[in-house]
Amino acid sequence: MKKLFSVTLLLVTIAVNAQRPQGQRQGERSPIRITGTVLDEETSQPLEYATLVLQSVRNPEKITGGITDATGKFDVETLPGRYNVRIEFLSYRTYQLPEQTFRSSTDLGTVTLALDVAQLEGVEVIAEKTTVEIRLDKKIYNVGKDLTVSGGTVSDVLDNVPSVSVDVEGNVQLRGNDDVRILIDGKPSAITGLNSTEALQQLPAESIEKVEVITSPSARYDAEGSGGIINIILRRSKLQGMNGAITANLGDPTRLGLNGNLNYRTGDINIFTNTGYNYRNSPGNTFNDTQFFDQNGDFTNSLTENGERERIRKGVNANFGVEWYVNETASITQSIFIRNSDNSSETINNFSQQDSDLNTTNGFRFDAETEDDRTFQYSFNYDKKFNDSGHKLTYAFQYETSEEVEASLIQQNGFDSETVRTAEDQRRLFLQTDYVLPIGENHQFEMGYRGDFNRLETDYDVAFIQPTIDELGITNPSNVLDFKETINAVYTQFGSKIKKFNYLAGLRYESTRLIINQIESNDLNRNNFDGFFPTLNLNYEFTEKQSVSLGYNRRIRRPRSFFLNPFPSRSSPTNLFQGNPLLTPSFSNQVDFGYLNRFEKLTLNTSIYFQRATDVITFITEDTGEDTFFDGQQVSILRRTPVNLAKNDRYGFEFTTSYRPTKNWNINGNFNMFNLITRGDFNGQNFDAENLSWFVRLNNKITLLKSIDWQTRFFYRGPRETAQSRSQGIASLSMAFSKDLFKDKASLALNINDVFNSRKRVTETFTPFFESDSEFQFRVRSINLSFTYRFNQKKKRNGDRRGGGDDGEFEEQ
Repeated sequence: MKKLFSVTLLLVTIAVNAQRPQGQRQGERSPIRITGTVLDEETSQPLEYATLVLQSVRNPEKITGGITDATGKFDVETLPGRYNVRIEFLSYRTYQLPEQTFRSSTDLGTVTLALDVAQLEGVEVIAEKTTVEIRLDKKIYNVGKDLTVSGGTVSDVLDNVPSVSVDVEGNVQLRGNDDVRILIDGKPSAITGLNSTEALQQLPAESIEKVEVITSPSARYDAEGSGGIINIILRRSKLQGMNGAITANLGDPTRLGLNGNLNYRTGDINIFTNTGYNYRNSPGNTFNDTQFFDQNGDFTNSLTENGERERIRKGVNANFGVEWYVNETASITQSIFIRNSDNSSETINNFSQQDSDLNTTNGFRFDAETEDDRTFQYSFNYDKKFNDSGHKLTYAFQYETSEEVEASLIQQNGFDSETVRTAEDQRRLFLQTDYVLPIGENHQFEMGYRGDFNRLETDYDVAFIQPTIDELGITNPSNVLDFKETINAVYTQFGSKIKKFNYLAGLRYESTRLIINQIESNDLNRNNFDGFFPTLNLNYEFTEKQSVSLGYNRRIRRPRSFFLNPFPSRSSPTNLFQGNPLLTPSFSNQVDFGYLNRFEKLTLNTSIYFQRATDVITFITEDTGEDTFFDGQQVSILRRTPVNLAKNDRYGFEFTTSYRPTKNWNINGNFNMFNLITRGDFNGQNFDAENLSWFVRLNNKITLLKSIDWQTRFFYRGPRETAQSRSQGIASLSMAFSKDLFKDKASLALNINDVFNSRKRVTETFTPFFESDSEFQFRVRSINLSFTYRFNQKKKRNGDRRGGGDDGEFEEQ
């Protein structure tokens, strides 16, 4: 914005200056130079793109001038004479020197500009209304002013982003679809770890600058993720000098954290870090009541379990990087990310069994688990801009390692029952290059390559103590899995803007090679699949504030290593999860029609979408046909496993709206309703189902007396139903208060998550051989107090004074 303002003013002044008075001849007087430096009064940092205006006193219509460079210096050539001098920069007070006589080259020295508080407040109001940027293939949400996530995690942030929801277990969904591709700064990243759910719950919210929600991805992005893509952009400032922010927080249940986003730029070198330590205790609880039946439908036995779980998550996340501006058109960025987590959990299950004769036995199961995570990632990025039109070349290289070891000793009725150890070791190499070529002013060609090479080794070891394997009557599930995945992709796309009409059409090709090798059992499976993925995004602007869009894309859902892993992971003696190495990918086609209208105080963004997927990966629960003796009684073993069903149709409607009744009051809401139709059979059982569900999120933010901000967030997810289960609706309310201190250099925030402790999943499961009622609460109500102090930053000032640069996208204005 500032760059556009300054450049526009300069072009106007040059155009005006070009209209010389008649009779004036060049060469009559030798030109002189006016030089100087412009700095921020508070931080003493250079102000790039500040504008010098020289207005002739004798002829006020005659104006010349220039803008400052990255070091804040200006150097303007003009003719000798008397001038009114102004130095301007958006949101700063104008510096004026009236009627200055310049007969020779003059150095104005160092000029310092102070923030114009009144003007800055005006800019903030506009920025707060425009929290959503609409582009042809994505929506960008600025999350920097969300009080309810202060001191929280990335998972908390995503739970407040329109179109996105996070279920009670922390799984991320986009428009109700859990097959979401999560990227960090546009790339798959070790930051999300081996378990993205756990990783997002440990990464601090303060590390995020914005979230891109891409429901209709262009060919530039991975074809992975039938629900779409969520791209998390981490904070990184480019201001000169030292700047940043440090946040400390504490809460109940026990929560402690210290996180810092710091940046130091001097000349052509920019050094940045995003580092933090967090300790969190997250209690949860479960209830499960299962009734078993024989082939005639007669009751055989029942098992009731009440569980309490306490999870402790503690560790360090550190991101260090150096950005080198090689010259005005090229930059190199290198960074490393390190995560070191030491986690533990204790789970107690109290159970009660009853046979057909109503004989009852009671007992308990205690599972103490430790988990050590180690993650390292090295990234190299090269950006080359050939000119200011968007002609550029980018290259990215990323190498990462992740190690995770889980170990637990399970006790049953006070005796050691079994030990379980799972060790995962992942190595990943990522390559990407993109080339963008503008053609004229309104056309753009793009092409690129992406390679993703992943190897994951899982060592799963179970040792049964009492009762033994023979007494249990089961096979030892211990094994070693070697999983290799290679993905090579190329793409090309072309976009154009013709008056009020924009389009972006592309084609992507991806080749996937999978190897699933079970070392100890000597089972080897290969799965190779290729595919073309066309994309098309259209947009028409009726006015500057009103537009419609149409998007089409083909997507793929690859089975994750966890889905393919055949190791039976035991959550209890009678319930296990087992992957399916025979899974094949699911392909889907989606159409999305959107409408955007910006009124004076109201912004409305709506869309209607339809998706059809084939070979859908669906989780089912089945009786394994095996029994185990549990405290002297014979109990059936149940298995939850993923399978490919025939097809799935999903169609829905959503709208996002933002309304500002007054300067100090802002309301925004998001509503999404979808119908899911599944058709398919597996092992002779029909899994046809139809489910109409919806969720709504409402945020209300108001400034109270003494400039205290108060924000509330209400979320409700409607009931859901599959062929085997029904889940009740879930409602939750969160609120927060915030107060700025020390002339806006610091903020104190108090937030309460899930005020009524109501975020619970209540489910009924029904099959021909068993029925169960369950209740699950991943974490209980929490209260958190956070304090943020900013170095050489204003609370709501843009992080980069350069303003929004051209990144090669076709934006909707």
